[in-house]
Amino acid sequence: MSGSSFRLPVGGLIDRTRPLTFTFDGKSYGGYSGDTLASALLANGVRLVGRSFKYHRPRGILTAGSEEPNALVTLRSGARAEPNTRATTIELYAGLEATSQNRWPNLDFDLLSVNQLLSPIFVAGFYYKTFMWPAKAWEKLYEPLIRRAAGLGALSGQEDPDHYEHDHAFCDLLVVGAGPAGLTAALTAAKAGLRVVLADEAPLAGGALLGERHVIDGMGGAEWAAARIAELRAMPNVRVLSRTVVFGRYDDGEHGAIERVADHLPQPAPHQVRQRLWKIVAAHTIMATGATERPLVFDGNDRPGVMLAGAVSTYINRFGVVPGDRAVVFAAADSGWQTAADLIAAGAEVKAVIDARPTVADALVAPVRAAGVPILLSGQVVATKGKRLHTVHAIDGAGAKHRFSVDLLAMAGGWNPQVALAAHLGHKPAWRSDISAYAVGEMPVGLRAAGAADSIPGLGAVLASGHRAAVAVVEAMGGKPPETLPPVAEDRPEAVSPVWSSGPCTGKAFVDYQHDVTASDIDLAVREGFTSVEHLKRYTTLGMATDQGRVGQVNGHGLLAAATGRGIAETGTIRARPPVQPVAIGAFGGHHRGRHFRPTRQTASHGWSTAQGATFVDAGQWKRAQWFARLGETSWRQSTDREVMMTRGGVGICDVSTLGKIELIGPDVGTLLDRLYVNTFSTLAIGKARYGMMLREDGMAFDDGTVTRFAEDRFFMTTTTANAARVMQHVDFARQVLWPDLDAQAVSVTEQWATYAVAGPASRQLLAAAFPDLDLSNAALPYMGALSFRWQGRAARLYRLSFSGELAYEVSVPADLGEALVRHLFAVGARYEVVPYGTEALGVMRIEKGHPAGNELNGTTTAADLGLGRMMSTKKDFIGRAMAMRPALVDPARPRLVGLIPVNGQSQIRGGAHLLAPGAAAVAANDEGYVTSACYSPTLGHPIALALLVRGDERHGQHVVVHDPVRGEDVLAKVVAPVFHDPSGEKLRG
Repeated sequence: MSGSSFRLPVGGLIDRTRPLTFTFDGKSYGGYSGDTLASALLANGVRLVGRSFKYHRPRGILTAGSEEPNALVTLRSGARAEPNTRATTIELYAGLEATSQNRWPNLDFDLLSVNQLLSPIFVAGFYYKTFMWPAKAWEKLYEPLIRRAAGLGALSGQEDPDHYEHDHAFCDLLVVGAGPAGLTAALTAAKAGLRVVLADEAPLAGGALLGERHVIDGMGGAEWAAARIAELRAMPNVRVLSRTVVFGRYDDGEHGAIERVADHLPQPAPHQVRQRLWKIVAAHTIMATGATERPLVFDGNDRPGVMLAGAVSTYINRFGVVPGDRAVVFAAADSGWQTAADLIAAGAEVKAVIDARPTVADALVAPVRAAGVPILLSGQVVATKGKRLHTVHAIDGAGAKHRFSVDLLAMAGGWNPQVALAAHLGHKPAWRSDISAYAVGEMPVGLRAAGAADSIPGLGAVLASGHRAAVAVVEAMGGKPPETLPPVAEDRPEAVSPVWSSGPCTGKAFVDYQHDVTASDIDLAVREGFTSVEHLKRYTTLGMATDQGRVGQVNGHGLLAAATGRGIAETGTIRARPPVQPVAIGAFGGHHRGRHFRPTRQTASHGWSTAQGATFVDAGQWKRAQWFARLGETSWRQSTDREVMMTRGGVGICDVSTLGKIELIGPDVGTLLDRLYVNTFSTLAIGKARYGMMLREDGMAFDDGTVTRFAEDRFFMTTTTANAARVMQHVDFARQVLWPDLDAQAVSVTEQWATYAVAGPASRQLLAAAFPDLDLSNAALPYMGALSFRWQGRAARLYRLSFSGELAYEVSVPADLGEALVRHLFAVGARYEVVPYGTEALGVMRIEKGHPAGNELNGTTTAADLGLGRMMSTKKDFIGRAMAMRPALVDPARPRLVGLIPVNGQSQIRGGAHLLAPGAAAVAANDEGYVTSACYSPTLGHPIALALLVRGDERHGQHVVVHDPVRGEDVLAKVVAPVFHDPSGEKLRG
């Protein structure tokens, strides 16, 4: 080590033949392949890497793993900028660009560090105490300021250019963690023939073996791990997922995992995904997730240069970097003494080893003493000094004060087994006084812990634990364990004594580094009555940062126990929740984003409609023509009114291909339909159609449509556009789960048929000209009749159905003939002045006819509410029948479907407006219903609406007030029957 370089001349697992250049805050630095951003920064003497969330205190690198709370940076720039990325997990690559966060104007000089002077008011709960008065200032002042100051990094605001995908894996055994226990478990199970998935968050297998000096079966720890992972990768029954975090465990052995496929590259290769979200289903799981080291709590324990002892060892042994020239080790656990030995071996000047315990094993003390390093037993570090650490203040067991000039302080407070996965299904960890940590308690079915995650001390015991867990799984699966013994390694001392705080902590002694929660915040919370761990968490935000309390939460609960005079087991801890590490929202979305989230689906007539001047609207998953503007028309209303009047006076054509279509075949289809619909379909004659209503299981109206019978065992169902997929799922659930004994098959054919509604008094003449071989007389094709025929040598169908209230038909052909058909119909229909009409005109005509649609089938209405109660058969059972008879659903006072007409004949009625009795105050208690659909009726020459009104079927002729305080003035309306046009049905039967 010399000058500004802290890189050892030899050692580590980096590739010194591959130097790399990167930038941090615009300044260029050098590193090697195999470095992380954190190790490369430390090698270049960079200690200050960020600012804390609340106080904007200078912060340095604390850990060497994914639990890092301080070194959060923005990786890359532009659209690929990724804020809040842990420098300790970023693999170094050529040209890497990283930027510090939460500072202005720069990292060294941050104006918001003035918050440290305001720390007396920035205590636990200060939001609740400070921003209460004056109340009017919240919206204008407080909230904007808080939102501006909140957060750490900032999103780019640009569209993410990367891609994500989902994948699935099924296995007998999932091993989480490729440390010594995980490698041993995976290899043991794989040799027994089990299908194994091994997932580890790091690019290299080995876990703690990479950062410590161990020998296993005569091989160095890292060398042993590399050999074992190579052996596993060569086995056909093993899938190794590196750079993969198993972030959650769910019911029935399901696990969520995120694989960072290309995060270690400047940008993904063409067609390469950035991240892959895995759903892993495992019969058994071994949690070999290791343990996380605890810091120690004392004044100034957050300064750059204060690090966890295990991290210091990792930087030395794995990356060939000594994080400081002059060091003090402060320990309450045996592992700190190994870090002291690593520092001595690396050539650092160790000023002292301070242990809070009165006695330490001679095997640990002897080599340190032999190196001439002062040892302070029963000692404490009480404070540090420096923007970047330069002084450590300590006391020994006799109370004598010591001052050390250093640039590194390594803390070893003990280890917390990483048991988060075991808690995701509601199982709480249990306090273990022998290891002074929370460990696995009652385990979920199918989950076992191994190694440090199972609180196993010593490497030899850890290896045996992995072997033992795998053997148990093999036997549980009915297999024969391999006749092999676990690897052999030395067990080092692993004793620990909990130290929840060191010194009087009169300054800033941090418990949760990322959220700036201090020991004094916990004391204050106790004084103010927040003595439950759950209350403490929410009041102080302890454990609510991105590390979810992995570093400091146990210390916080220990301090809470001490402050309340309880034992820590009695105090308890917080259940972990998935994800254990942050997961990009893009990974959850996968391919379902942008046009892939909602693909543009076009009907067969889309191109023709575009040429006719159509304006399109999203309807369900489809683009549908909304109206067809003609020259001189300046508003959509003009176009819509024209389309309605020309259809009612002559003939119009509308593309209705988007309606859901389901083909049903089998001898028991009639029975199935009787159970799906409220009315009967088993008696439907061949060549006839019938309107039907489906209910949900709770008795509410689900969907409506028609069913046509084409043969004794063949039916054809239509659904609303919006519910096409849900109805298909409903049908499949009914026939596969509820009544699997029925011989009935169903398949969605929505995309297979192009369908056009031909409506109006001249519709029969147009179709007769288009299909001269068909007999379209009332006798041959009566209302609700259907027939099959052939057009252009292909199967086609014609239905006599009306949604508009006029004489109307629906004609269907295979989708690839859809454009040819629409062109044919309009060519033939020119003599009848045929007009295309869109969804707006369709909606107007259905309101005029009083047909309920999506606005009325909104999940809160019953068949009776919609005036369809008489359709509900009393002679058969059907889905939803029992629940539809609940008293609340048959109450005569329920809102029922009615029509509304403005009394003055001209005032607009708007959908969503509420209904009040004349003279009633506009308060919720007087609400009598609401408008579901409204339009201007060109047929009638005035506005109309459909509404749900309390006792509406009894109130025809009465007046109500349509109250719309947001969009317009109140309108006095007359209650009428919901069918405005042709109530007797003469036209559609003509």
